[in-house]
Amino acid sequence: MAEHRDSHGNDVHTRFSDTDADIDIPAASVLNEQGASPYLLICEHATNFMPEKFARLGLSEADIEAHIAWDPGAAEVARRMSKALDATLVEAGLSRLLIDCNRPLSAPDLIPEISEFTVVPGNHNLSEAARQERIALSHKPFHEKIEAVIEARKQRGQESRLITIHSYTPVYKGVGRPWEIGIIYDSDDRLGAKMIAGLRKDSEESGVSVGVNQPYSPDDRVYYTVECHARKRGDLCAMVEIRNNEIADEEGQALWAARLAAILQEIETDYSITP
Repeated sequence: MAEHRDSHGNDVHTRFSDTDADIDIPAASVLNEQGASPYLLICEHATNFMPEKFARLGLSEADIEAHIAWDPGAAEVARRMSKALDATLVEAGLSRLLIDCNRPLSAPDLIPEISEFTVVPGNHNLSEAARQERIALSHKPFHEKIEAVIEARKQRGQESRLITIHSYTPVYKGVGRPWEIGIIYDSDDRLGAKMIAGLRKDSEESGVSVGVNQPYSPDDRVYYTVECHARKRGDLCAMVEIRNNEIADEEGQALWAARLAAILQEIETDYSITP
């Protein structure tokens, strides 16, 4: 695993390697914790890292580098947005193949036995003890960290407009996905609708296709983090999905981060939406 410091000086753990020692990897890392922005960014699928003890769950290194293990490009976009907005960012520290932090504990794909067409041998026939170990390793502390961040912000009178950042594949199970970006939200559209309006205005020049509750919707159980930490409080919230070929390099990551940050900054001064 490579380690580097991000633009805020925080340690960021990235990418899986056969040579990694079993070191203590945080389930969640908080970047720019004292950021002044009302936006709170979350990246649940920031990394494909797994401790060596899991032996890649029986998968090849190519599988671990693929989208099934993480959301490529999402963390890089989120970090750039964090810097542009002066926003706090919470990132997960372990691969979603170990346990998906954006799923309820009751979800059948919480610990996926198959991801798209790839069978995950190390997730089959898990004992209850092994399942609880995964929850304690990643899912529980990740969500506890988000709660702690929100509560600290609340104590200092700071709003938390929660936005989760994801990426998705251009084709899933043989079906193409024509949208370059999707915004996901439920019946509370105060933030999501404004983001879609901003993206559509931008698309008049860029030609970008914007999906509304595409390629997923809350009915697909992908809205868990938002539901868990924002909806229960009545906070403004939305989920961002960017097609991963759009953010496969630094140029694309910078473009989408700047585009989204500009839209969010404009929304921040729009007092027609209320917390």
